[in-house]
Amino acid sequence: MEEEKGTTGSINLSLNGKEEKINLSGQVHHLPCCIKFNGPCTVSQYFKPKLKGMEIDGLAVEEAHFRGRKLQGTTISLPNGYAGFVLAKNNSGKRKACDVSEGNSNDWEMKAKFDKLTYWNHDAPPSKDDPFLRSFHWFTVAEAPLDKGKRMYLV
Repeated sequence: MEEEKGTTGSINLSLNGKEEKINLSGQVHHLPCCIKFNGPCTVSQYFKPKLKGMEIDGLAVEEAHFRGRKLQGTTISLPNGYAGFVLAKNNSGKRKACDVSEGNSNDWEMKAKFDKLTYWNHDAPPSKDDPFLRSFHWFTVAEAPLDKGKRMYLV
């Protein structure tokens, strides 16, 4: 039987005596678009979410504009026991120089953390029926205990 070759890596979520990690709670945004830019910019100068003063399905509605398009969203907390992390490739590992220079590093480290995020819709206010919010139901399924030797099928 032939072994499959794979790639290994690591994700370091510990502080290791380094400076306190940045807490981005309430500053993380899930936008309904693709931004093909990866670098610094003055986001806070142009992207200014505001509460609309209304609730839908128990969600406080916020409004913002991005590149002329109106966005409606809400800030949510991650489920208990879960946290979000901003990761960056760690190029200071003990990998071969050729692997790191080619961008093949699979060693990551935590740069920031968050427990709240704001998700946005284009033409509709936020709702409990949004696919983004509904995806959080899978956390419950993932934690469901299984009897030993039995399989779970979802349809």
